[in-house]
Parts: sequence; C-alpha cells; structure tokens
Amino acid sequence: MHQIKPMAIIAPSLLAADFLHLGNACQMLNESEAAWFHLDVMDGSFVPNISYGLPIIEQIKKTTTKVMDVHLMIVNPEKYIADFKKAGADILTVHYEACPHLHSTLQQIKAQGMKAGVAINPHTSVDLLKDVINNIDVVCVMSVNPGFGGQKFIEHTYEKVRALKQIIKNANASTLIEIDGGVTENNAAQLVAAGADVLVAGTTVFKAADPKQMITTLKNC
Repeated sequence: MHQIKPMAIIAPSLLAADFLHLGNACQMLNESEAAWFHLDVMDGSFVPNISYGLPIIEQIKKTTTKVMDVHLMIVNPEKYIADFKKAGADILTVHYEACPHLHSTLQQIKAQGMKAGVAINPHTSVDLLKDVINNIDVVCVMSVNPGFGGQKFIEHTYEKVRALKQIIKNANASTLIEIDGGVTENNAAQLVAAGADVLVAGTTVFKAADPKQMITTLKNC
C-alpha cells in the first residue's frame, strides 16, 4: 500500500499583507486552502520591530471562522493572555526566551481555553522543551531571526525539526511543529518530510502573483 503523504497546515502571516486593504486579504484567505491565520504581535522590545496589537486582531476575528494563530514576540506575555483570548486568539504562542516561568505561562493559556504554543529562536535548542513538551500544543520553530518578514531561511532548521519530532514521539505527545520564516514552495516539501505540520508563509503568499494558488501549492508540496 502507498503511504498517504501528509499535507501541511498553511498559516499565512498577515504581517506581509497590504494593511490598507486588510479586509481583502482576510477574504482571500477565507476563500483559500489556508487553515490558520498567523498573526505576529511585536513590541519593539523583545524584537526590534513593532507590528499590530489587540484592536487589529479583534477586527480580523470578525472576518473569519478559521483558526487564529497568534504569535507573541513580546516581553511579559503572561500579562496579556486574557486580553488575547478576548480578542479572538485560538492558539497563543509565547517565546521560550521571554518566559522565565514557561510552565506556568502555558497553564495560564490553557486555563483561558486556548491552545498553547511555544516559539524558539534560531539559537535555542529544542532539547530545552523536553520537560514541558506534553504541555505544548504547537512548537513554532523560528527559521529566521524574529522581527522582520522576507528573511533568508536558516538551513539548520531541518535538523532541529527532526530532533524535535523525535522528542515529541519519545514523549508520546501530540504537539504540532510549526515553521516560521523563509518558507517557500522550494523548501516546503523538505520541511514536511523532516516533520513539520504547519507552515507559516508571509511574503511567499502575499507577494505571489496568485496568493490563493500559492497557498494550494504550499499545501500540496
């Protein structure tokens, strides 16, 4: 029997959308094969850039029934957990590097009824998640340095994904692996083969001649 090739969940990052026509971008995603909306929140402190916050997410939530995947690139994320739940987050991802009490933060996210995600920067080892992997719904592996879209993919990511997949299997966990940064139609298949479940794509989708077709291409890579 032929093994069925897994299909990735595609999570376009709205950071790359035209914010003057954000409603059109949301409508396009609703009509596409994307399953998640990826929403990057940056504070200018944890990362050297500022993006958007709660009011924008509240408006985006009104446009869609798809999963709202909110990625907090901020310091002290635990202060805002309830606020992001209220704004419409279904998955709330915090950075390992921003959480001195990560286990507690994950518990707080789950207590609000959201899925709990942990993002790790390129320099952070996946081994550091071993003790909490059963508490994590999604690990977001940063395949670029966080803060700006359109960066070049870091090749070491494949090795990290394979190692993380093994940690998840060893723990009998159901954690999804998400890749964020530099994802294109040229590396999507290799990422899925390494063990990725979710592909975040910003520039690749929104700068494509046909964004909806690009989403389908990524999903079927």
